[in-house]
Parts: sequence; C-alpha cells; structure tokens
Amino acid sequence: MTKHSGLALALLGLAACGGKSGIPENQPVQQKARLESFESCAALESHIEDAAVLDMRSTMERNKPSYWKARGGWFGGSPVEYADGAGAPTPSAGGDSAGGGSSGPNDHTGTNNQVEGVDEADFVKNDGTRIFVLSGQKLYVHRSWPAESLRVESSVTLEGWPRQMFLHGNKVVVFSSVYAPASGSSGGGGMVADCAYMGPCGYGASTTKVTTVDVSDLAAPQVTGELYMPGGYHDARLADGSARLVMRDSFRWPVGVRFWPDYSHDLWEDQARLEKEIDRLMANNEQLIRASSLTQWVPEGRRKLPDGTVETLGYDCHDFHKTNAPTRVGLVTVVSMDLDAQTFQAPGRVSLVTEPGQVYATADALYLATPHWWWWPEAGQTDHTYVHKLDLSQPHRASYVASATVRGILLDQFSMDEHEGVLRVATTISSRVAELGNQWGRTETTNRVFTYKHEGGQLKLLGQSEELAKGERIYSARFVGKKGYVVTFRQVDPLFTFDLSDPAHPRKVGELKVPGFSTYIHPVGDSHLLTVGQHVPENGDWRGRAIKLSLFDVSDMANPRETFTQLVGTAYGWSESLYDHKAFNYFPAKGLLAIPFTDWTQAYTGDYWNGFVSELRVFRVDTAAGFTPVGAITMKDAYQVINYNQWSWVYTPYVRRSVMADDYVYAISDAGVRVAHVSNLAQPLATSRFSPYMP
Repeated sequence: MTKHSGLALALLGLAACGGKSGIPENQPVQQKARLESFESCAALESHIEDAAVLDMRSTMERNKPSYWKARGGWFGGSPVEYADGAGAPTPSAGGDSAGGGSSGPNDHTGTNNQVEGVDEADFVKNDGTRIFVLSGQKLYVHRSWPAESLRVESSVTLEGWPRQMFLHGNKVVVFSSVYAPASGSSGGGGMVADCAYMGPCGYGASTTKVTTVDVSDLAAPQVTGELYMPGGYHDARLADGSARLVMRDSFRWPVGVRFWPDYSHDLWEDQARLEKEIDRLMANNEQLIRASSLTQWVPEGRRKLPDGTVETLGYDCHDFHKTNAPTRVGLVTVVSMDLDAQTFQAPGRVSLVTEPGQVYATADALYLATPHWWWWPEAGQTDHTYVHKLDLSQPHRASYVASATVRGILLDQFSMDEHEGVLRVATTISSRVAELGNQWGRTETTNRVFTYKHEGGQLKLLGQSEELAKGERIYSARFVGKKGYVVTFRQVDPLFTFDLSDPAHPRKVGELKVPGFSTYIHPVGDSHLLTVGQHVPENGDWRGRAIKLSLFDVSDMANPRETFTQLVGTAYGWSESLYDHKAFNYFPAKGLLAIPFTDWTQAYTGDYWNGFVSELRVFRVDTAAGFTPVGAITMKDAYQVINYNQWSWVYTPYVRRSVMADDYVYAISDAGVRVAHVSNLAQPLATSRFSPYMP
C-alpha cells in the first residue's frame, strides 16, 4: 500500500459502513482483537494518514444537514470557528509527645496503591522522614521528621504543569505537561493538536516532560535529567526500579485543516451550497494530511543535556502497533525508564495506534482497556472493551503479548485484577433495545465478572459470572486474592461477593442491599471491607445525602453484613476520596482512616468563606467497635491569609492528601502542609506554607 492509497478500512477493522457517505456507523465488534506491528515506517505513516482521513471525513459528513435530516433532525446550529484554524473538535466520546525520634517513625503510610509492590504516581510522595509535594509549578521538599520540625527545606521550579511523580531512593521523577512549539509552525506548515482529546491546544503539541531531581541534599536539590516525550500524560507505575509512563496523544492535524467553513448567514441558509463547501474542505484537508511527514504525525523525543544542548531521541517504527478493533484513533505510548541505571539509557517506547483507557499494572504486566467506539447508538448494539496486555519483564521496554475483547465497559482500574496468571474483569454491559416510536431505542444495563487466561497471542475467556443487577451500573469493584467484590447502584447499593477460586467458574455467592452506594472498596484483613461512598435516603430526598463510611463483614461470603456506618458532613459535603483512591488513607498499624473533606455549613451568612470548611477528617476504625471520630486538621487559616482572588481552577488549596507516621497526622493541600498529634488534631505542631500559583 502506498502513502497515497485510499482509505484502508480493513486496517481499521471497519467491516461495515453505512450510507453513500461511507461513514462507519455500526462497526462490528472485533471478537478476536489483536495488535500487529508495522513492517516499515512507510506502512506506519500510511496507516496513520488513512486513519486521519477516515476520522476527518466521518466527522465532517456528520456536520452536513442531509446527514441529520436522515436521522430525524439537524442539531448543528451555527458553527464555532476555533482560533487555531483546526475547526470544531470531533465528538468524544509509635512516637512520643515531642515529635518522635530523629531516626524516623516506626511505621508510616505511603501512596494507596492497588497492587502491593507497584507504586502509582501521585503529586505527594513520602518516605517517613521526607515529604515531597507538587503545587503549582513547584516541587516542595520537606523535612517531616521529627514531626514538630516539619519545614520546607527547598523548592524547585518546574517547567509546564507538574502532574505527578515518583520517589525512588534519592531520586524524584516528575511528570509535567508542557506545550512545545509545533514543528514548522513559523512557516505555516506544522501540526495542530486535536482539541477533542487533549484539553488546551493551539499551535503547539502536548508533550510530557520527565524531570529527574536528586534530593540527597534536601536543602539543595539538583535537576539531573530532562526528557521531553511527545504525548499527553495519562498515568504511570513503578516496580523494581522500572518506571512505566503511559501517554496519550491525538492526531496532530496539519495547519490548515478545517472542520467547518467560514460562517455566513447566506451560506448557512443555503444547505446545498453548504454541503458543497464541506466537500471542498474535505478534499483540501485530505491533501494536507497526505502531504504530511511521519515526524509531523509522530515527533521524536528530546533530551536536554547539562550544558543546555538538546539531543534527539528517535524511535523504531517496528515498536508501533495497529489494532484490528474499531476504536477511536489516536496514540497510546508506554515509555519504560530504568531508574536504577548508573548512566543514561534512552527510554524504551512502544506505541499503540488506538485511544487510551483504563490502566492496570502488576510488576510483570500492564493492561490497557480501550472502549469500542459506537458511532451511533442504534438498536442491537452492545458495548465492548478491548484489553491489551504488555509484558514488563524487561526493565527498559514493554512488549505487546495479547488482547481480549470483553463485553461491557470498565469503571476504573479496580475493574481489573490479575491473580495467579488469570485476569479478572468486572464490567457494566449496555445494550440498545428497539422501542416503538423511538428511533434511538432505549438502553438496558447488566453487569458481569469475566476471567481470562493468556494463551498464545490471545487472552482467552475462561469463564463468566451470572448477570448481576439488571438496570444498574457498577460503582466500585475490588478483587482480593481468590475473592471479588462488586457494588452496583440505582436506588439501593447491592454488594455482591464472588468466589473466584475456580477461574473457569466465577461464582456469585452473596448479596447485600443497603441504601446508597460505595465508590471505593478497601480490604481490611481477610474478613472485612472498608468503603467510602454516598448515603442516599430511601425516600430519595437529596437533603439527606452525605458521605458514608461503611464496614462490611465478609467472613461469611454467602451472607455479607454491613456492620457499622459513619455519615460525614451535609448534603453539600464532598471528599476527593470518593473518586480518587489516593486520597483515601488507611493506616493499619494504628487503625486510623483519614480522608480530605470540604463542606458548606449552616454558618453561611452571605460570606462564602464564613461557611466553607476544608480539612482532614480522621477516624479510628475497629472491626468490632466501628468508627470513632478522632478529630480534624483544618487548613482554613492557611488559605485565608491568601487573597481569595488568587484562587484559580489550578490553584484551589483544599486539603487533598494526608500522611500518617506513628501518632502524627499530616494534612496536605496546595496551600501547605500541617502536622498534629493524633490525640489533639486541633492544635497543629507545625505548618509549612506554599506560594500561591498564578497561571
């Protein structure tokens, strides 16, 4: 196939198309999903350009009035012209009272990771004596032990928008989003990032910068490495000294590609003329796409040397893989970095020509779950997810090994788990069912647990559970050894328990219904679950809603019991722990749970800040006695000294994370860090304060 060949639908797995426009409307699910490497760079470039043309044309065909008229109406309205010239985006789917000994605490909490031994990147990292926090554009380096001596020793200003980091020995590895000038943009060539996938865009492309900082001297941290990798930051894992950075990227449309004609009232009133103008733009767009080079579609990485010079980090086209499954187009790249290497080694890079999804990783494998793209929700369709497995046995690279097609959509990373070589997946399955008088049909849902075994180049289906909770959706899931737990919700919260000891026959063994729902499940020993979620009154009155902590006794899997509950705050209350497990901090050594908490209290009298609460709530958790509120560390004064006008969408200094070490609790926000003894949380021992970030 040459660079200028027609649309290679077979490459994209688009076996069925609809209408004379050639738009794929009801793409069949690829039941045996797989990835294939490219034979040459020319083949990679041709595939990307074919996919770009198909994506562009299918989008623009759906902009035509005739397309919508055939489906009962046109909702296009007036076009929006974007400043970057790219047009409208495509649809997107034991211490003491003096602060403890100087050598360090006996025990402390770290990041709440899903898999033991696999660290997940976050904006807070600590090792018991040091706390590192990303806030604004700075890395704040704290000495945190003894607790009463908490202080910022130094800070490092970082380029772009720091997102998350790892702490590995005396190395802090920070992942930041930066926007580098697009190649050739000064001459009118270049490429423009697709706004539909990546958020902010313009004449620059999303790049992930990896900054390595030596923190062996807390007072004088040194930047020792700077890498620039094309693609937006998505997620990262660290195991056995190897960091795996997952990036997402979209098409970098050539400058001049436009999805809408210039608006004029006369043009919009003359629909036949409007369609001809859209056809003209499509033809022009295709010429621009076909004229682009591979390095414009897939830029090379860069490394900044200590003397300021920059060297290029190339890639091997054989490390790119295409999928036979019909998903949204884009690029997912897994970059592997050996943090234990004594000298610089170019990071390994493997890319999938597909869109990203949920990421789950063990020390040996990384799974990417990509949803099947429904072009139109017509009757008879059922959603699916394509799960791709990468082998992580080599510290410098990841290698594709197998794929599976799973019925339904995964909620989050906890919907996947690998145990003794078997992948377990919990999904919500949505189907479109025909309904008289409704051309779109109606959606029906059900839920299931599936098991898969890696054989050859496939993740083969071993077994599946019975259907669960028809009409509901999964709100949380957790797999623990040979047991599994799933929470669904519509009006009540059913907790389902599973026996997974026979992978070929996953079996539901128990069910419990309680009001509300849980959004995160945390195992406590072998017999209990600790959850956070929302209490929803049985009468449905929203004013009775609140954050809900629950303890479940699952020692008898056939008869799970909710033994204790604790409601937190009012109907206006919120906690980041509801939707980010890294904000949920359970300290088994002390039986303590800490969650960040915000609320608006009855004290509100017209002054927004008078009734606003932002604090860290701490509870003692006992499986025999339930929850005992210990107290709260408030950070209200820490941000009230700041001019409220300095708050912004990226600088909102709520309490967001916590660290616990022996009998001391640290509350962490974008405004600073505060520590108190657990016996008197209202009286802080020390506070560090950050500078407000002004974008």
